[in-house]
Amino acid sequence: MSLSLSPSLERPRIWWRGFWRGVTKLLPQGLYARAALIVILPMIILQCVLTYVFMERHWQLVTNRLSTALTQDIAALIDLHQTFPGDDEKLMRIAQDRLNIDAELLPKGPLPPTLPKPFFSIVDAALSNEIRKQISRPFWLDTVGRSNLIEIRILLDDAILRVVAFRSAAYASNSYIFLLWMVGTSFVLIVVAGFFLRNQIKPILSLAGAAEEFGKGRDPEFRPRGAREVRRAGFAFIEMKRRIERAIEQRTTMLNGVSHDLRTVLTRFKLSLALMPDSEETQELQKDVAEMQRMLEAYLAFARGAAGERAVKIDMIEFLEELRFDAEREGRDVAIAYSGEPIVTLRPDAFKRCLSNLIGNAQNYAKHVAVEAVRDRRFLIIHVDDDGPGIPPAAREDVFRPFFRIDEARNQDVAGTGLGLAIALDIARSHGGDIQLSDSPMGGLRATVRVPL
Repeated sequence: MSLSLSPSLERPRIWWRGFWRGVTKLLPQGLYARAALIVILPMIILQCVLTYVFMERHWQLVTNRLSTALTQDIAALIDLHQTFPGDDEKLMRIAQDRLNIDAELLPKGPLPPTLPKPFFSIVDAALSNEIRKQISRPFWLDTVGRSNLIEIRILLDDAILRVVAFRSAAYASNSYIFLLWMVGTSFVLIVVAGFFLRNQIKPILSLAGAAEEFGKGRDPEFRPRGAREVRRAGFAFIEMKRRIERAIEQRTTMLNGVSHDLRTVLTRFKLSLALMPDSEETQELQKDVAEMQRMLEAYLAFARGAAGERAVKIDMIEFLEELRFDAEREGRDVAIAYSGEPIVTLRPDAFKRCLSNLIGNAQNYAKHVAVEAVRDRRFLIIHVDDDGPGIPPAAREDVFRPFFRIDEARNQDVAGTGLGLAIALDIARSHGGDIQLSDSPMGGLRATVRVPL
């Protein structure tokens, strides 16, 4: 019995999956970027929380207390003015000498028009609230006209009290030091984190590069470094590489032994047939022995693949010219074209067998064959085109299977082993590449070999 979710529960689940797919697409794909994001994002969130708490608690608290003290001083001046109306000059001098504020009495009149509120209005709001609570008189406030001063005008019964005070008297002006300290320490932490992340990720990239090089048939120079887990993975890769090389070596030794023993038997057959009188039966037997030897060589070539050969730097122009020369010696013509940097790193014998199988397969079923090779920064791409009958699209995957045959197909060797394309594909994949079949501009089949560099 199967259980299914109701539509009301399934829709949020589908929406949640879609949401996370969108978030995943926005995240960086590289390991270094993701690791840096894991380190930096919590740090930024922490700094934002600290800044918010500091703004709400420290700045607001200190600013309110300073604004309260400044308002109390102004209220005291107003009380003294009302209590001793004739001592205004002495009052102003006391305000300047004792309270560190500049105060003066202006003739009574209307207050200036109200100024627009500043965006960052902690001082403005705190002072306004304290003046309303402690003084309860009409007032005018300017906290943005001059950066380091605050001007307050309060409407009295007989005059206007104008007070000019330093901004630091009502505002924690050294708070920027905290912000600079946070930004500076965050920057240092990010730089240090980036340095250590880079050192931790370099061994992983080195391991990935060594695995990629080994997959292309090359012998990478790799030494495990980094954290304990990364070094453990590196040593595991080295041990795996050794086991694969031992397996390849054992298979190569076994194939060489089998090849030697079978060739010895075939040689005895040939000698026996050579000593027999020439007749129609002996000629047929000689053809069968030659066919058996050719099939044996094809089977061993498929089983051996590219084992035992190291990748070396070759000149692709000379390499393709050798293929063209070999085709001309067999009385066939192949057009060759190449573009890009000629020096590439390949297993030359194996890769020559790969292209020879593709070219030979095309020549068996076409009149004209063309080979076009292009090298860019990442791949070596070789197109083998012909004007033959081609292969149906439905069978283009199957023709790479060993011993696969189709009626009137082109994947068969001359004598019918059915291993030519299978060997070519195996060699291309041993270089980390692949072979694809498609329609050729010449009207026949195009075989495209793509090998990473």
